[in-house]
Amino acid sequence: MDRPEMALFVGLQASGKTTFYRARLAATHLHVSKDDFPNARRPQRRQMRMVHEALGAGLSVAVDNTNPSPEEWRPLVEAAREHGARVVGYWFPPDLPLTLERNAQRRGRRRVPDVGVHATRKLLRRPTPADGFDEVHTVVSDGAGGFTMWPDRP
Repeated sequence: MDRPEMALFVGLQASGKTTFYRARLAATHLHVSKDDFPNARRPQRRQMRMVHEALGAGLSVAVDNTNPSPEEWRPLVEAAREHGARVVGYWFPPDLPLTLERNAQRRGRRRVPDVGVHATRKLLRRPTPADGFDEVHTVVSDGAGGFTMWPDRP
């Protein structure tokens, strides 16, 4: 069996992360997102349990949250390492006007208050191999519902 992989998304809310997952990783990676359990009392704990269970079973996972900083992604990288998984970062560079436009189209709980998007933007940092990632790819919307992706070079 191949090594499992953790795909770790880093980007603003409404930047296309979930759409990218569906288009590129749904066939090979289990989707893990705190958005899937909005009523959980301890969403971080639940997410980590799901990650450990999947990786422990040899499954690849995609962690689909904003993960804006090392404080957010470090426990995930450590979990992947505990299970011998590769860690691949997917960086969604901020496009604040487009993000705010997409977010405004969301309904119900999916819509994030604009102040939340701005707060995440202040924390947002591009991941690098020095942060424990085996690879980092930059992902941008192609404007036609698809994505352009390229590997970052150290």
